[in-house]
Amino acid sequence: MLSLHEVEQQLNFWGWPANGSWELYLGNTHLTFNPKTLIMTWITMFLVILFGIAATRGMSLRKPKGAQNILEMIYEFIRGLVNDNMDPKKGAALMSIVVTYFIFILFSNLIGLVPTLSSPTADYNTTMGLALCTFVIIYIFGIRYKGLGYFKHYIQPFIPFLPIVIIEDFAKPITLTFRLYGNIYGGEVLIAVLLGLLGGWAHVFGGFIASVVWLAFSIFVGFIQAFIFTMLSIAYVGQAVADHH
Repeated sequence: MLSLHEVEQQLNFWGWPANGSWELYLGNTHLTFNPKTLIMTWITMFLVILFGIAATRGMSLRKPKGAQNILEMIYEFIRGLVNDNMDPKKGAALMSIVVTYFIFILFSNLIGLVPTLSSPTADYNTTMGLALCTFVIIYIFGIRYKGLGYFKHYIQPFIPFLPIVIIEDFAKPITLTFRLYGNIYGGEVLIAVLLGLLGGWAHVFGGFIASVVWLAFSIFVGFIQAFIFTMLSIAYVGQAVADHH
């Protein structure tokens, strides 16, 4: 039986830095980058672009097929969620954002199932970036449709509730961050634990054996977490633009 650290070393097919980061100094500024997360994010972005091209090239209204069918199903499903949470006219401006959310997060979650690769969403920096985007979008939409009146919810119905409302607002990106990160990272750790139980077979095919054992459940979790993040983002924006916040 191998330890988690030993399994990670055996699976380091691409030779990621032992300390897990690149160090960059710009004058007195020290920057740290996680090369694995960066490269996996770029790969995911490339795959999303390919999917978008495949789904929109040669689109047909009469006989949609292949990737176009998948994209239309995703779009219609998410549009239903948006329309259930806010006025369709207000939600129209949000559609492109949340559809992109769902596709990117789904691809990010599932790419970690490919042997030797990992999910960008298994790094809390990625999930925090997505959560902060949602946090900013909430205020953009709130101010867009309510003006400065959006901030009335901080003092109504009672000013003494102000600390609670502030905590509630700042808790949104935190919960979004760690819910997605925890589930995806936990799945990858469990795969490593399964590989550790295999002992000397851990590195075979880049961990393919454990990936297959855990494949079905991981796909389910990947879809569910992409849905939850997208759904909560829609709900939060819906609250911001509602007539009664």
